[in-house]
This record gives sequence, C-alpha cells and structure tokens, in this order.
Amino acid sequence: MIPTPEVNGRVPPVVMLPARGSKIPLVFDSPHSGSHYPESFKTLVSLDRMRRAEDAFVDELFAAAPDHGAPLIAATFPRLFVDPNRAPEDFEPSEVQGAFAVPLQPSKKAAVGKGIVWTRLHGLASLYEAPLTATEVMRRIDAYWRPYHVAVASALDEAFDEFGRVYHVNCHSMRARGNPMDEDGESDRPDFVISDGDGGTSDPHFTKFVSDHLRDEGFTAPCNDPYKGADLVRRYSDPARGRHSIQIEINRKLYMNEERVEKAATFPAIKDVLTDLIRTIADYVRDDAG
Repeated sequence: MIPTPEVNGRVPPVVMLPARGSKIPLVFDSPHSGSHYPESFKTLVSLDRMRRAEDAFVDELFAAAPDHGAPLIAATFPRLFVDPNRAPEDFEPSEVQGAFAVPLQPSKKAAVGKGIVWTRLHGLASLYEAPLTATEVMRRIDAYWRPYHVAVASALDEAFDEFGRVYHVNCHSMRARGNPMDEDGESDRPDFVISDGDGGTSDPHFTKFVSDHLRDEGFTAPCNDPYKGADLVRRYSDPARGRHSIQIEINRKLYMNEERVEKAATFPAIKDVLTDLIRTIADYVRDDAG
C-alpha cells in the first residue's frame, strides 16, 4: 500500500496523492487496495484468506499518476469491511438484523454476499457467525464509505469546474480465474478488462483508446467482458456533459502471487507498463483539454 500517515494515532480511511506539476482533468482511484484491517473487524475467516480479496498493490502500480498531473485516491480499509464500489443500499435484507433508513436494493453481487458489506468470501465461505446489524453496516458506511466518496467526488468536481471536462480511471485487479459464483464462472481471465458500462459511463472512443494501447503492448484487453463497471464509475460519470469514467481490471497473475498475496518478480515490469499507460492517458486528456 502507498505510504499512509497516521492522523492523531489513527489510519485515515482514505489517502490522496495530489497531482504534481501542471494539473490536467484526470483522476485515478483505487478503492480495493486497502490492507488496514480495523481491530473491531472479527470474522470466521483467517486474515491470510481475507487478504486474497484485496486488489493488493494496485495503488502502488498506479503511484506514478501524480507525476503526470493527476491525483491518486486510495482506500486504506479492506473491501470486505465495507466496499467503496457498491451503493449503500446494495445489501441482502436476509443477512442483516434491524431496519435501514432507506429501502435496500440488493444487486446480484449482494445476493452472493458481495454487497456494500461482504458477508461471504468470493460468494463462498461465510464471514460471520450471525447476521450483522443495520446499525453496524451504517456505521461502516458513514465512517469509511462516505469519506472515500467525498474524496473522489471532490477531486472530480474540482477538475471539472476548472477544465469543463474530467476523465476518471477506476483501478482494480481480478483473480486469474473465476469461480462458480462469478459472472464469468470457472474461466481463465484476460490480462486486462476495460469497462464503461457498454458505453454508458464514458465516450467509447476513450475506452477503446485505452484497450488498444494495451493490446498494442501485447496484452489481451477486451472491453466490458466480463466486467461492465460498478458503482464508482456509474455514480460519477455523465459522458454527455464531459464526465468520463472507465474501470480497469488487471489480472493478478501478471504481478503477484495470489495465494500468498505477495509481489511477483514481474511486479516492476508491470508497474512500468502501467506508468506508460498513465503517461499515454495523460497525453490523451491534455489533447482533449487543449
């Protein structure tokens, strides 16, 4: 994880590396690379197994973003605790005790235990012996989810207000192979997936530009298959008004050992690939902003 200074002896829920040099209307965020597990977070699953759900080291892979005029925002908390890439109402009612202030609207993800708060690891192993309370879920949303979204929204709004447009790159990693609870089932995954909700969250030209660059580098990089993009790209995009959001998924086999959650020998090379991608995206954004 990128360096995270403590504030009053506590790890803040979100950290931002500000843009250096000339700013451009581009923002990167890494919602799932957090590895600071709150002491209150007790589950039936060992920490070693829980860590396999992290998009481990993704914030480090994109750490060059500020050198190219774009801030990088990263969560410090784990997605299992509360998921910044899910809507607050995305939770299965049967897995909670008590009433929420707003009606719950569970997605297919929530139905397999991967909603705003995960209740099962990758849709399989139960994390809790008993259902969580609505009070606990809302506490996590207020203390962790909301600060993360405030940071992302503020950075995007600031860039949009200054330039009249903004590009948002939402950064993730994916397991090398899916399981029966995943959208793609038990199948091997490509090197990268670039998503824009089938054209709903970004100008498809930008999405294709990113995909084509990675393909030109020798990687497989389909668009919107098997991932379409989730809450963060949907919530903050409006392509018709010049607000473009894409999601990038990186196959973990390219840079890490998934079982041990350790960097592989290939990590520096993949970081170089992504630093070059950041530079290429920044050039695209500068040309558009100019």
